[in-house]
Amino acid sequence: MMKRFYCDLHNHSCLSPCADDDNTPNDLIGMASISGIEILALTDHNTAKNCPAFFKAAARYGIIPVAGVELTTSEDIHAVCLFESLEGAMEFDAFLDAHRAQVENRPSIFGKQQIMNENDEVIGEEKYLLSVATDISIEDAPSIVERFGGVCYPAHIDRDANGIISTLGTFPETPSFNAVEFHNAENVKDYTERYSLFGKTVVVSSDAHYLTDMREGEFSLLLDCDGSDGDLVRKLLIRKLRGERG
Repeated sequence: MMKRFYCDLHNHSCLSPCADDDNTPNDLIGMASISGIEILALTDHNTAKNCPAFFKAAARYGIIPVAGVELTTSEDIHAVCLFESLEGAMEFDAFLDAHRAQVENRPSIFGKQQIMNENDEVIGEEKYLLSVATDISIEDAPSIVERFGGVCYPAHIDRDANGIISTLGTFPETPSFNAVEFHNAENVKDYTERYSLFGKTVVVSSDAHYLTDMREGEFSLLLDCDGSDGDLVRKLLIRKLRGERG
């Protein structure tokens, strides 16, 4: 059976230095609950270290969580990386630790980078600044992410800052992305025609850095399941975003 799921697949917790300290795992899930969102992804900058707490918080509210990362490529392009399993995301997180520049964070300038537990208690802080670019190119990112059971696609392509189009001047033919993310749904038609994005799965996400940024049931996807099995929902979501059938 096909079911429509309301999704927000790009959000930041208080681990991202540019996000508000109120964006704790439980508060993100709580805001999704009152916003009518059924599938919520956590995509902090270049890390998934708050995803374990995020998954436990989601279980309390009946929200289907997706573990993710907002990757900063070597070209300074942002890409959303979503994973079929929490384990895959955490393996990718460990991989990323060796591919980020080791620049110490200065919380007074860039913001705190807080690692939380399922009770929204601070259990650590990321020492190195998470918003710096990695040494992973946009060309290599999709195949690397897929090795960890994930999917990668360009983030907020309609924005000037760190968008693939604003950075490269066009939408490249390679690598071949099946999905693209927009920040503003009003830009979909214009960008699709201008950059020949026909046939791609369009994702509209909030990129929430504050709780009030989260959208209220604005974007949805059809998946062939009833939603009772979160693992199946994630599997079908990743397959759809990759352009796979079944």
